Parts: sequence; C-alpha cells; structure tokens
Amino acid sequence: SINGASDAVMQDIREVIPIDFPVSSFTLDLDHMKKVITGLGPVKEVDLRIHGGGILEIKIIERTPAILWRRDAGLEVLDQTGTYVTSITSRLDYPTLPLIAGEDADSRIKEANLLFKAAEPLKDRVRGFVLIGKRRWNIVLDREQTLMLPEQNPVASLEQIIVLNDAYELLDRDVRAVDFRIENRPTLHLTLGAVKELNDIK
Repeated sequence: SINGASDAVMQDIREVIPIDFPVSSFTLDLDHMKKVITGLGPVKEVDLRIHGGGILEIKIIERTPAILWRRDAGLEVLDQTGTYVTSITSRLDYPTLPLIAGEDADSRIKEANLLFKAAEPLKDRVRGFVLIGKRRWNIVLDREQTLMLPEQNPVASLEQIIVLNDAYELLDRDVRAVDFRIENRPTLHLTLGAVKELNDIK
C-alpha cells in the first residue's frame, strides 16, 4: 500500500523497490528500502510499516515544486529550499512557477525568494531571474528590458526601482535596462531607437 504519492512517484517507487509477493516480512530490509525511496527527488519524507494481515504500508510526503532552475542540461524543478524535485522538458509544465538561471542559482534560493516577493508589482512582466557571476541578480522583463541589481542589498534596490516606476512610469519608456549595480548612481540604458531619436534632437 502506497499512500500520499502521485502516480508518477508511485510508479518510481515500484521500480526502485521491486518486491515479488508473497514474501516473508523477515526478509524485508525496511531501513534500506526507506533510504532508496528517500533518494527519489520528489520524496521529502517516507515512512514504512508492516501491518497485521501482511500489509506493507509506504507513506509518502512529496516535495512541493516552488521554483524552476534553467541549466545547460535543461530545466529542473526545485522546492522552496532549493532541493531538486524533478527534471522537465518545458516551462509550460509549471507555468506559474518563477524561473531562475545561472550557475549556483540554486544555492541562492533564500535571496531569490525575497526578490520574488519584492517583484510582486511587476509579476505580469517578469520572465526570470538570472544570477550573474555567482554574485548578483538580473531580473529579465518582457519587452527585452533588464533590471540590473547590485551584489549588496538587491531587494532594497529592486524596491527603489519599483517606486521610481510608480512615480515616473520608468519601465513604460524606451529603456533597455535599469542599472543599479553602483550604489547611489543608477543608470538608464536606452533602446537603440531612443538613442537615435535623442541624437536627432541634438
């Protein structure tokens, strides 16, 4: 009896723990079976018990998918702690989950979660978060716009960008990037069209 597992995880458990019934309960190594099942990515906790009547019960608590991590090898689903859950072939499998990219981005999940929360006012425009050089984050928006955050206090900088956007509709303009990498000296990178127009005006 397998309880608490999705169909896919249930199938995985049956594959990694092949048991030919009938079998004596004395020959079952429950500790080894628990270790093998826990090694499955989606499994957070597992409990195995043999009940009267000859029932081997496996209770599963699965990890909750929280974040997508784009790597060179493909897309991985992570839980809230950054622990691997499973691999997928398309972001459409989890269209509502935030997307991160970049080497070691999975080790910065706590910081990424804070940025996800701070970026809530822009959630309809956010396409993903990219860790640059293992040090700092870029936030990629639609319309090919990028928010370049500093290594220190990225959340505060993002909140400042949102305030500026609310006050001046900053991201509605011909801006390619908002650069906050240097403290106290934010910079706007204009689109090529805006630069040309500015040069024409000059």
